[in-house]
Amino acid sequence: MDGKPLYRGAICVSVFLLVIFAGCRRQGDTAAPASLQTATTKSGIEMVLVPGGSFEMGSAQGAADEAPVHRVSVGPFWMDRYEVVQEEFRKYELPDPSHFKGTRQPLEQINWTDAALYCNDRSRAEGFEPCYNEETWACNFAANGYRLPTEAEWEYACRAGTTTPYSFGTGAGRLNDHAWHAGNSGKTTHPVGRKEPNPWGLYDLHGNVAEWCNDRYAKDYYAKSPGPAPRGPDQGQERVVRGGSWKSSAESCRSTYRASSLSIDDTCLSDDTIGFRCVRNAAADVAPSPPAGKSGVATTPADKDATGKGRAP
Repeated sequence: MDGKPLYRGAICVSVFLLVIFAGCRRQGDTAAPASLQTATTKSGIEMVLVPGGSFEMGSAQGAADEAPVHRVSVGPFWMDRYEVVQEEFRKYELPDPSHFKGTRQPLEQINWTDAALYCNDRSRAEGFEPCYNEETWACNFAANGYRLPTEAEWEYACRAGTTTPYSFGTGAGRLNDHAWHAGNSGKTTHPVGRKEPNPWGLYDLHGNVAEWCNDRYAKDYYAKSPGPAPRGPDQGQERVVRGGSWKSSAESCRSTYRASSLSIDDTCLSDDTIGFRCVRNAAADVAPSPPAGKSGVATTPADKDATGKGRAP
């Protein structure tokens, strides 16, 4: 990942096509703490609720494509607490392309199209409307099914209310506690959730495998990006890849680091450093903020079961 390379793998034989209210604030603003709200989906996957907010996206000290820093807002969404693992992918009778095998290890060597296909299959299995058109691969953001996160959603979730280069601080001194990267991975992936989560309870965002985003990539996109819910440029063969991997340097595990990989619908481009996690819109699941003096995440009655825990999103 160092030197801003594209993630690219060798062409392989084509496979069957694949919380929190604590918006990052301007420095000096007060970010009220909130209790973590999680839920387990019908297919048994744990997700974290990330209510919407705004933050300063990008970095003035990073690479050129991380600038300019710009104010961005996102709506509420559910995000997988862990990267998609191999045993989950195989539930949908999709061939597991992973190089490093293990039921709880993250899926990798997966191209963007197959990741989107998995999102659709998981949506259908849970009774939701799929987000992706399987001929054009355009995303219907109004659908209630699963999709890949936008680049803005991914960075917002990774930062988890912080303004530092990493969600755990300014320097990389604690990276070993939070991520599998080139310095401690032993040149392989590891079962998800073995390192410390970020402040919002999300695991492996700084390492293990890098993750596909929904957005097409453009190095100058930040200069013209809209503030509300940016979704990337309309054209481009490359898709955004975010987060560190088992092969990454500490520099490329930062919250703002950007990379990309080719995304050609009928070609399987494999890379054992790339995986993904899913998100789902949650606008209907989040009530207004609680009254002043109250802590925690406001929820509608449908969001809680009899024990007070979140229901499946």
